[in-house]
Amino acid sequence: MLDTPRRPVTSAPMTAPTLVWFKRDLRVTDHPALAAAGGHVLPLYIIEPAYWRLPDTSARQWAFLAEALDSLRDELAALGQPLVIRQGEAVAELARVTRRHGITRMISHEETGNAWTYARDRRVAAWARANGIDWQELPQSAVVRRLPSRDGWQRARNMFMRQTPLPAPEALAPICTDPATHLPHARALGLARDPCPNRQTGSHAQARATLDSFLTRRAEGYRTQMSSPLTGERACSRLSPYLALGMLSVREVEHARSQARAARPDWAAPMNSFAKRLAWRDHFIQKLEDEPALEYRCLHPAHEGLRGSDPARLHAWMAGETGLPFVDACMRYLRATGWLNFRMRAMLMSVASYHLWLDWRDTGAHLARQFTDYEPGIHWSQCQMQSGTTGINTLRIYNPVKQGHDQDPEGRFIRAWVPELRHLPTAQLHAPWTAPEGAAPRYPAPIVDLDAAGRHARDVMWGLRKAHGFHAESARIAEKHASRARDSDRGSARARRAARRRDPAQLRLDL
Repeated sequence: MLDTPRRPVTSAPMTAPTLVWFKRDLRVTDHPALAAAGGHVLPLYIIEPAYWRLPDTSARQWAFLAEALDSLRDELAALGQPLVIRQGEAVAELARVTRRHGITRMISHEETGNAWTYARDRRVAAWARANGIDWQELPQSAVVRRLPSRDGWQRARNMFMRQTPLPAPEALAPICTDPATHLPHARALGLARDPCPNRQTGSHAQARATLDSFLTRRAEGYRTQMSSPLTGERACSRLSPYLALGMLSVREVEHARSQARAARPDWAAPMNSFAKRLAWRDHFIQKLEDEPALEYRCLHPAHEGLRGSDPARLHAWMAGETGLPFVDACMRYLRATGWLNFRMRAMLMSVASYHLWLDWRDTGAHLARQFTDYEPGIHWSQCQMQSGTTGINTLRIYNPVKQGHDQDPEGRFIRAWVPELRHLPTAQLHAPWTAPEGAAPRYPAPIVDLDAAGRHARDVMWGLRKAHGFHAESARIAEKHASRARDSDRGSARARRAARRRDPAQLRLDL
């Protein structure tokens, strides 16, 4: 628990400060809420224990966040006013802080989080209205609240990204020196032990160093090396956890990318691919903003009740003990690092949904806990896409043996993370069930027959798409959520027809 706060040391300002409520925007640069508040600011972060009891949260996420909070506190202190940290229910803590300092104005950023944070913000809004608190929520990205249509969205996003990132405030007036500086241990928040020895560090210095190393050295291999877990660890930007907590804004990353591209014309291809990924990120978060139920309900309702529960299969998949070497290697790597490249994330979800026939909500919650870069808008859309429940995307049933041969042809990744198979020859490593009996006694047999499971999944999923009314609902979903980018974002009838008949452009990435 946090130390019981003593009476704060306060100055005696002429007017009450503006409260800036930090959430998933833990930075001082390109921070519209902080910039709008002026220099007379009380910066506040609330640790909410109820949030950390959710099925998509974990100790590794808390450890990364705690480092980010320490770092933000230092950066704000250097400006003159440290971050004030409180622990408890949001409305209760906001009420205490506003009463103590006579605050009537509060600013924060719009948050596209999970269903819990959405409900929390609705409670805060009701409290603010009832108590005369002027609460302003500002956009911090290109995601648009209450978006009437996707027509023109890409053009508006591009305009937002071209705006110059906001500088950090020159100084903040000292208002409150908060002695309650000790962040709680994960155990105090009720979080289970969750060792993640190779996760990234949650400091702003490391966030900026990661951005710099990518744009000056690592991006050269971005397009060709991002797909393999062997090379993706270095070739991918590795900015995702810093973007997820808002330690860097997408706009400042985009501006840094644009400057790097101008300085290195020979890197145009990887830099352009990275720009598409940044746009792809906003596109998916916009989907959750437009349809919050996407986190817990199949986007296309025909898929509800399609898959059941199989605790044994779920446990084997979570533990990296499916008997499918490349799948198990990826899951064990993720457990140790908190990160995995995109193609391997898609494969884990695909195998779980199609071959193991597990519900995406169960497997998605586990992956959310494993990712230190958990971003609900991206995560739940991807869970549904890779499970085939959107109704508008091509079914992508990954063959994990083929993926292993393609992405780890020499078996180096498997041998590193599934040491039980280290001694097998490469020819048998990806499918150890083809080795002589007893060749890998400590490694389990496959929990499913891949070929039979794949055939069953194809038969069921394609059969479902032939049902009466399926395509009419798919057209409605595409109209609301599909990207218009490939049709010049004009919102024309031609663009709408294209969105209805094709697999949306959101998956057309340089994989």
